[in-house]
Amino acid sequence: MEATKKLKKSVLIRQRKEQEKAQVGGASTAKLLNCPTSPRKMRLVVDLIRGEKVETALYILKHTGKEAAARVEKLLLSAIKNWEASNEGASLENSALFVKEISVGGGRQLKRLRPAPQGRGYRIRKRSNHVTLVVDSLNNVNN
Repeated sequence: MEATKKLKKSVLIRQRKEQEKAQVGGASTAKLLNCPTSPRKMRLVVDLIRGEKVETALYILKHTGKEAAARVEKLLLSAIKNWEASNEGASLENSALFVKEISVGGGRQLKRLRPAPQGRGYRIRKRSNHVTLVVDSLNNVNN
């Protein structure tokens, strides 16, 4: 009986948080889950674009040689499309979009064994990560 109450309460809390985010205005979010790159390698790319304008961030990602840059570029384009969908009246050129928040968290790890000398086995951890990207308009931040 209590488990259902806790579940309902958590659902209410989640809905309340989503409503607060919706009231804030123009910010839109995109998430990349279980990306098969180690979080450390992804953070190197993500740190390049944090706080940058969207046009500058796209240029940086386009000309970065890392494999993770292509995945982050696709995520940034998705966040821009999400912003356009939520702000239908506003134009993309006049809004001055920028990367408000971007964070990388560790995802699940695939654990494998590699044969080692003298009958031992070394564990290999194939890491993945989760990336969360928030895009917002400078006009909304100033108001």
